[in-house]
Amino acid sequence: MTQVPERLRRLLPFARRPAGAAPPARPARQGHNLFEAAAVYVAACAEDDQGRAEEAANRVSPGALSFGVNELACRALITLARERNEPPLAVARSLLGLRDESA
Repeated sequence: MTQVPERLRRLLPFARRPAGAAPPARPARQGHNLFEAAAVYVAACAEDDQGRAEEAANRVSPGALSFGVNELACRALITLARERNEPPLAVARSLLGLRDESA
């Protein structure tokens, strides 16, 4: 039974280091925060900065970016509606230049 740990040390590269050696450092996180990517993407689109928008879009998957942009839009709409003391639908229609439904 004492041979099993020794066999594992020979088979697994990370187990070959000396007993007192520190474990290898973990690589930096490779993923990007989808909300950060969405914020940069939307701001770049608003500023007509195509290069920055493309760079932000390449940070995360298209589905994740879509989710982040949707979440940003919802939060922004709620904030504007509260500031204007209007319903979110009225603010959304106003922002898009659509006629007021009640007219």
